[in-house]
Amino acid sequence: MRAVRQCTRSACDRSAVATLTYVYADSTAVLGPLSTSAEPHAYDLCDAHAGRLTVPRGWQVVRLASDFVPAAPSEDDLVALADAVREASRSGPHHTRPAQRPGSAVPAPVTHHLPQPADHEIGRRGHLRVLQGDGE
Repeated sequence: MRAVRQCTRSACDRSAVATLTYVYADSTAVLGPLSTSAEPHAYDLCDAHAGRLTVPRGWQVVRLASDFVPAAPSEDDLVALADAVREASRSGPHHTRPAQRPGSAVPAPVTHHLPQPADHEIGRRGHLRVLQGDGE
């Protein structure tokens, strides 16, 4: 699923709608619609910062679009979400909170299984690990 990218300007928490790249050899800044993926040498900007963009004296700005609007969720986003849910359901038992009685003020306790020395890693996804435990 495509995550909503934020404006790269400091202290701005708006959603990005445009991507800014520089062509240093031509002294040109190119401002276009939001790229499909985050690039390390590009800057994602919100509509306010894209509209107020200024460049150094002697540089040119090429605007590939005049109106920047947030991208709507696509069918690919829904398919990716469905695939993620299917994968999570196949990954084994889930620890959920027990149902709480209506009107009770104290939430039910949540217990977590911490890796023990006997646990060993059987899979990995990004920074998360799947551990084989003793079944407790």
